[in-house]
Amino acid sequence: MIEQSYCSGVADDMGTVAQTRYGSGVAAEAEAAGALQTHGYEVLARRYKSPSGEIDLVVSKANVVSFVEVKRRRSQEEAAWAVTPRQQRRISEAAACWLQAAPAYARHDVTFDAVLIAPGSPPYHMIDAFRPGC
Repeated sequence: MIEQSYCSGVADDMGTVAQTRYGSGVAAEAEAAGALQTHGYEVLARRYKSPSGEIDLVVSKANVVSFVEVKRRRSQEEAAWAVTPRQQRRISEAAACWLQAAPAYARHDVTFDAVLIAPGSPPYHMIDAFRPGC
């Protein structure tokens, strides 16, 4: 079966496009994690999955836990627009599950961040990129 790629062109089989997206996502998340660690963040979880959705990275610094969505696009502006309201809702619901499973962080402040990755630019960490319900 042939599947139309999300960009231009046609994949030679259904698995190729999914594998390419998966690999690109994993690489972007590793780049984002490295950049955050360089700035003093501790990575608590990668690709946390809950019934509500997935969180790319859960990190902490001082008394703050941040739930991070990583986006790789052609430009950082395009990456910023890629964090949709539907995704924001799913991330916030998954964050509630993570916090329930990690009671040691229950009293920490929480932010919902994004790391934007684009060719030729260093990763941009957008702290408090969105707030659930806003």
